[in-house]
Amino acid sequence: MKKVRLDIMALSHSVTQSHNYAVVLGEENGKRRLPIVIGGFEAQAIAVALENMTPNRPLTHDLFKNTLDAFDIELKEVLINNLLDGIFYAQLICVQDGNVMQVDARTSDAIAMAVRFSCPIYTFEFIMESAGVILEEEETQEKSPVKTKATSMEDMSVSSLEKLLEEALQKEDYEKAARLRDIISGKKSSES
Repeated sequence: MKKVRLDIMALSHSVTQSHNYAVVLGEENGKRRLPIVIGGFEAQAIAVALENMTPNRPLTHDLFKNTLDAFDIELKEVLINNLLDGIFYAQLICVQDGNVMQVDARTSDAIAMAVRFSCPIYTFEFIMESAGVILEEEETQEKSPVKTKATSMEDMSVSSLEKLLEEALQKEDYEKAARLRDIISGKKSSES
């Protein structure tokens, strides 16, 4: 079966399911997008890795990466290999001493691991055909709830934002901390 390489395009609140998030994967060199609804903890795990943040204590995905590293197991790729009744299934394709192993995983966990290992994410063409969507760039930006929240924070002073950032890190709310950090760095660069 033909594999399609995917990149992480966005991570935002789910429009269809409250208290959940959506990770949007985009077809490399294509316009199709694969939106996947994930839980809050998984969204946080992906956001922490995407933003290269170091939490005070290792998250579960960091622990798993450290374990694989300790046993000299390389995560070669993540494969979203099936879609049944609206649920995506994935595998971690690992290599140890030349032996290839496939480990079943929840798709959100597999994506969190892919970010930590900087490995590619793939799916099959039949999944893109059944669950993929083509989004116009402007439409994505207009509906992004993360952008709306960031806009209201832009009116705050840098010192107030830094206090919120410290609170977010204390509460281990890394997604909010990443948004705050971006706003702060944007304000500081525009001031200089």
